Amino acid sequence: MTTRPPLPPFTRETAIQKVRAAEDGWNSRNPEKVSLAYTEDSWWRNRADFVQGRAAIVSFLSRKWVREQDYRLIKELWAHDGNRIAVRFAYEWHDDSGNWFRSYGNENWAFDESGLMRTRHACINDLPIKESDRKFHWDTSGPRPADHPSLTELGL
Repeated sequence: MTTRPPLPPFTRETAIQKVRAAEDGWNSRNPEKVSLAYTEDSWWRNRADFVQGRAAIVSFLSRKWVREQDYRLIKELWAHDGNRIAVRFAYEWHDDSGNWFRSYGNENWAFDESGLMRTRHACINDLPIKESDRKFHWDTSGPRPADHPSLTELGL
């Protein structure tokens, strides 16, 4: 059995590690890599989309990152208990016409005993922004730098 530390039950410290690992994975914009953090039969609700299984996750994320260009994400721990973690997040992106957005949301996660995410419920709202109002500035080829402000530090 493949494990994906840290494993539940989560402490505050291990929940923060899990959240940052998820953020770093999503910022890679590599659907295949991201899908490995989920169980084979993982079940998602993402906005009005319902996704089940790794192949569907890869397909969903591939479409997402074609549409949401120059995607940059910050996640922050909201709460944790046992094998569950709740996060809040924001990400910035632009469409193929150059219109910028900041998307805000909350996610509820449940993990299996090996540390793979079994369920993901995401609620997300998009706010059109001017390019000059962007707050997430780092090279899109990697994770958010350790010294980049968090959502709380940015006042989001």
